[in-house]
Amino acid sequence: MIFYHHGAAIQPSVTRIGRTYVARASILEEDGDATSLGDLGAFASKDCAYQFAIRCAFAFVDGESLPLPPFKVATK
Repeated sequence: MIFYHHGAAIQPSVTRIGRTYVARASILEEDGDATSLGDLGAFASKDCAYQFAIRCAFAFVDGESLPLPPFKVATK
């Protein structure tokens, strides 16, 4: 689903990796600039990951700092 916020098109997405759901978001601004926010955080729930991706994208469009995910997964 695509959301519009202050003229920017926002496409949140969720990818399952193992037992977690990873939040991601892509943004297309009015001037044509496209930005991918990449992996935003891991969640136990698909719905929570999706909502977090939307919150992060809205913050990015508004020029605010991105919210912190509830925890970080350690990688080796």
